[in-house]
Amino acid sequence: MAATQKNLELAPELQTSKWFNSDHAFTLETLRGRVVVLVAFQMLCPSCVATTIPLAKRIDQTFDVTELAVVGLHTVFEHHDVMTPQALEVFLSEYRVSFPIGVDTPDPKGGTIPMTMRAYGMQGTPTLVLIDSEGHRRAQHFGLHDELVLGAEIGLLLAERRRLKGNDEGR
Repeated sequence: MAATQKNLELAPELQTSKWFNSDHAFTLETLRGRVVVLVAFQMLCPSCVATTIPLAKRIDQTFDVTELAVVGLHTVFEHHDVMTPQALEVFLSEYRVSFPIGVDTPDPKGGTIPMTMRAYGMQGTPTLVLIDSEGHRRAQHFGLHDELVLGAEIGLLLAERRRLKGNDEGR
């Protein structure tokens, strides 16, 4: 988390086939200026349902939307026949998920790993990715991640954002 901005690469762009809870498609470019918490999940993943999605909902409700965006990514790499966009729509309604959720684009060559999951080198779900306000991937956590540590990581990125924004306004 302490790396300087100059030696970081931009996070890979999201490759989605559909969006829920939004009237437009999100790109990391459109979210530039905000810290992004990208939450990759599958609706049949027990850890995702029990822990990660409720955590993402709390993050979304806690932080100012002008400073931080929570974006979900439904990335299906198994059980493709039952985890359809129609089933996801019902799932999101049942679990009252209101932040934007993109459906990861399936591999056009028929592979099991979707495009965004592949671009990020994700090992599975749940995966949390923290992207700074300038669009750099700053952290990526596979599996359950300590909430206190995550809160500290988000706090550091928000403080950095405010410092950078203050420097921009002073120019």
